[in-house]
Amino acid sequence: MNAALLILNAGSSSLKFAIYLAGPANALQIRYRGVIEEIGREARFRLLHAADAEDRVDRAVPAADHEQALRHLLDWLHTRHPDLSLSAAGHRVVHGGADYIHPVRVDAVVLSDLEKLIPLSPLHQPHNLAGIRALARLRPDLPQVACFDTAFHHTLPPRARRFALPRELDERGIRRYGFHGLSYEHIAAVMPDYLGDAAAGRVVVAHLGNGASLCAMQHGRSVETSMGFTPLDGIPMASRCGALDPGVLLYLLREEGMSLDQLDDLLHHRSGLLGLSGISGDVRVLQASDDPHAAEALDLFAYRTSQAIASHAVALDGLDALVFTAGIGEHAASVRAAICRRLAWLGLELDDAANHRHGPCISPPHSRISVWVIPTNEEYVIARHAWALTADERPT
Repeated sequence: MNAALLILNAGSSSLKFAIYLAGPANALQIRYRGVIEEIGREARFRLLHAADAEDRVDRAVPAADHEQALRHLLDWLHTRHPDLSLSAAGHRVVHGGADYIHPVRVDAVVLSDLEKLIPLSPLHQPHNLAGIRALARLRPDLPQVACFDTAFHHTLPPRARRFALPRELDERGIRRYGFHGLSYEHIAAVMPDYLGDAAAGRVVVAHLGNGASLCAMQHGRSVETSMGFTPLDGIPMASRCGALDPGVLLYLLREEGMSLDQLDDLLHHRSGLLGLSGISGDVRVLQASDDPHAAEALDLFAYRTSQAIASHAVALDGLDALVFTAGIGEHAASVRAAICRRLAWLGLELDDAANHRHGPCISPPHSRISVWVIPTNEEYVIARHAWALTADERPT
């Protein structure tokens, strides 16, 4: 039997998955990547990557909940590849709080601890944990590993970690955690392949996607990040507001009579690029629109992002390199250009032709700050951790 790893990222109505196989010398190789989406509605099972062309799938499936979706995935995998034996599963879990700063084997105590963090990430945490519980019911003997988006930022110094609030609140866990850590961990690991010795220098990584954040790195370690207590903070996102004067929240509650649920919906689902444009939170849709509100939303996104990059350079006492990653960062040349133009005063120059080719290096050799496009791979980071943490349970 060939050992395989199941990697899962469970959302509210989707289940992203990947299957990795162990190759020679325990090298992990991607076999499948896909998603079961619209769970609870008209669910579809789609393979986005398959090692064999005949394995491509895009079909409707019965999936009323995550457990049924998982059952379909496991049945399909067994039918298609009876020679594969799952040795472990790895999960993306958004919040690990102050205690979970490394990947961990999941047990009842871990699950209980992680459930207490649901209020800090209500959009993600409950669904991440639902995926773990569903798989435990279907495959109770399968080792499961949780990997945390907050863990990479445990190196934040106190000045970056604390709010200017009474210290007893910090002691109760009200502090800046940071997110997208699995993406940043991958970028930090591969940066030397692109940047060489400069990877150990002063680098800002811009993870720009449906969710968006920045991370300032020194020697490949996080020293500042734009997201804070929750994934609402920082730069504007597809439907999330980013940094906001807390007085606005008090005003909406007191003067506009908003309920907590209405406020939650506003901040998570009706703000960001969607709220600004009134059209969409998808950058591709906004770029194709001739509505001036679409252009205004894109301009504000670039403006706020460049502002935040400059502030992260303060945390580093300068800037040697800027790295773009994730969906927008890797594919939206015009967004990258708009951000870089606002940073020209730092000595950053852009090579327009290289930018339109999507890199990897999109700055000319004489630019004082080098600029890069580096693809992220969060699922590989999860697979690597899951493989390492379950090594003692694999047959030798």
